Amino acid sequence: MSERSDVASTRRRILEASLDLFGTRGVDGVSLDDIAAVVGVRKQTVLYWFASKDDLVVAALAIAAEQLAVVIEAAVRAAPDDPLDRVDAVVCAVFRPAVRRPALLGLIREVSRLPTAQADALATGIQPLIERATSYLRAEMAAGRLRQGDPALIAALAYATLTGIATEPETLRAVGWIPSAAGLRRLRDELRRYLAAALRP
Repeated sequence: MSERSDVASTRRRILEASLDLFGTRGVDGVSLDDIAAVVGVRKQTVLYWFASKDDLVVAALAIAAEQLAVVIEAAVRAAPDDPLDRVDAVVCAVFRPAVRRPALLGLIREVSRLPTAQADALATGIQPLIERATSYLRAEMAAGRLRQGDPALIAALAYATLTGIATEPETLRAVGWIPSAAGLRRLRDELRRYLAAALRP
């Protein structure tokens, strides 16, 4: 491995560890010392790459947005042309990280608890996805393939529903839901049926 790739690997390992820790413990519950210990470096190494914890949070949010974007884009490309099938594919794609890497969606849940500047970092990352979804919904509604409605509001509601349901297990426990892989699949399938019924023309 070259020195350059080794250096890049250190930065990436710090980011990946931060994403997992912030997503599982919450941003306030994680220190730079915690991150350094997981990566196996000194705190000074973390600070070499990221001037502050705030900078590291912003970078981790950017990675979370990037990873979700990749997953969603792949799902849309692989889905059939039918708009309901595409919506269904996106729902399944967003739930996959909830099963495989809960911290990814957990970090997105943290956005509501972060200062505006940090929350804006994630909003900037997902804005192209929201704009694309809005344009897609508008076109499909105009073609009569989806129920008429406000495409921007529907895109925002779908995003809020997906991330909220996938990242708020405590609320769901109150109605008897069990936080397990099988429970997540059941939750995903209920949401798929709900969105299909809401959008069917």
